[in-house]
Amino acid sequence: MSVNKVILVGRLGRDPETRYTSAGQAVANFSMATDETYRDRAGERQKRTEWHKIVVWGKQAEIAQKYLKKGSLIYLEGRIQSREYTDRDQNKRTSFEIVCNRFQMLGGRGNGGAPSMGGAADEMEAPAAAPGGAEEMGAGADVSDEDIPF
Repeated sequence: MSVNKVILVGRLGRDPETRYTSAGQAVANFSMATDETYRDRAGERQKRTEWHKIVVWGKQAEIAQKYLKKGSLIYLEGRIQSREYTDRDQNKRTSFEIVCNRFQMLGGRGNGGAPSMGGAADEMEAPAAAPGGAEEMGAGADVSDEDIPF
């Protein structure tokens, strides 16, 4: 048995870009930043930001296009998927992306205030806050522009 599950809480680095397949299915792409704070060996506080490529399909892609904007704080669940391609110099490259199957906006009305965005089973209710609490991660009412990692 194996498990491929990702849970992220972070901010969008850009507005979602939505396209439609030839079959008419929507697909949205956007980037998302997560960050962590730690102390280095010298005891100084450091901040590291990771960027993630996110792909959302179907009705959720349309909802993402409508409600999500650059800087939006979201909770999402999905899976990691790799994609191999050949670059301009004919080198083989591998890219990793998160295929989102469920997301929820966090941060209240100032952040769009949209309802929970369920996955394939809309009856599943997304958590009210991320595990560990969004407040703990700096997502409280006192978030300033300096807290956004871009």
